[in-house]
Amino acid sequence: MAESEVLRAPHVLEYPYVRSVGPVIGAFLTGLRDGRILGARSHDGEGAETVIVPPTEYDPISGADVGELVEVGQSGAVTAWSWAAQPKKDQPLDRPFAWALVQLDGATTAMLHVVDAGSPDAMASGMRVKVRWRPAAERQGRMQDIECFVPEGANP
Repeated sequence: MAESEVLRAPHVLEYPYVRSVGPVIGAFLTGLRDGRILGARSHDGEGAETVIVPPTEYDPISGADVGELVEVGQSGAVTAWSWAAQPKKDQPLDRPFAWALVQLDGATTAMLHVVDAGSPDAMASGMRVKVRWRPAAERQGRMQDIECFVPEGANP
């Protein structure tokens, strides 16, 4: 067989499924759609109150059911970060950005999201950031409803 006669067969591997998010994660996603960030109130193994963001249905330390959902702040501190100098096609921003763990005001845990800081020189652990929301008409109850975080003092 000549090289020009190579046979090809396209193959798509996919896992189509629908996931029920349940009452805790469902409320969190609805909050995002509405421009609010919710966390789950819980207690660590020694009785101190914690607020888990994003909320989980069970406390990750004790395994106990979490308590009520509470609104947390829309600003917080970067606890760790890594710079993405050449974003890939399916990443959240089409320009360089930081993947960061952000501990929102009122939360005990940090959540992973992106920070649009412009350059790695503008990033630092401990820096304050705030949410930049997608326009309300575009929100769908997904993590992407938070377009990104930006340094506090930056224009939204």
